[in-house]
Amino acid sequence: MKRLLLPLFFLSSLSASEGEEIYKKACLSCHSQNGSTEKSIELLVKPRKLTKTILNYDQSYLIIREGAHHWGAHSNIMSSFKYLLTDKQIHSVTDYITKKFNTKREERVNKLLAASKKLSDEEMDNRLALGEKVFKKTCSLCHGINGDAKSDYVEKSKEDREFIYPYNLTRTLLDEDQIFLYAKYGGHFWGTYKKDMPSWKKRYNDVALKSVAHYIQTKIKKLD
Repeated sequence: MKRLLLPLFFLSSLSASEGEEIYKKACLSCHSQNGSTEKSIELLVKPRKLTKTILNYDQSYLIIREGAHHWGAHSNIMSSFKYLLTDKQIHSVTDYITKKFNTKREERVNKLLAASKKLSDEEMDNRLALGEKVFKKTCSLCHGINGDAKSDYVEKSKEDREFIYPYNLTRTLLDEDQIFLYAKYGGHFWGTYKKDMPSWKKRYNDVALKSVAHYIQTKIKKLD
């Protein structure tokens, strides 16, 4: 697989609009001019559509700084930029991406959360047990029984040449609400190129999906 190698003069000649200039030099080749996936790029895992991402500013900053693999991605195609950019420059490009492509993110997330079912006291009390049951029955097939993306299904997908890239949920940046929305609407809804992470809203109701999110947040996730 080809990797993008940035030249040593990458950080030179940045204009006053630093974030935009960094984006053009480092991000545009994968995420395109308008923040969508560059369709012609030959990668097994296509870049996310920045116009649809569920990530907030802080999470986007951390992804750019440390790379996606550090935060649970199965592949390392979205590499770390902390050795190429200063912290100030990472904040600059994060600010540009957020304001240019992701202005409706908070509104979109809050609208979907407001429309979801509010759990009763009994459902709140039972969500850990229900979440574990659903996770082990369904989610573990791809993400593994421990949520670390190690499963027989993933190994079989390699043999079938239809390799899937489930996230290591022990390292996910997503909070409980985001995990719920990601599970309910699927990865494609939030900007992934493929539909490896399907929408589960037809199979499970909000109670079950919120319970799964709570289980992941409480028992699977190891990083804050």
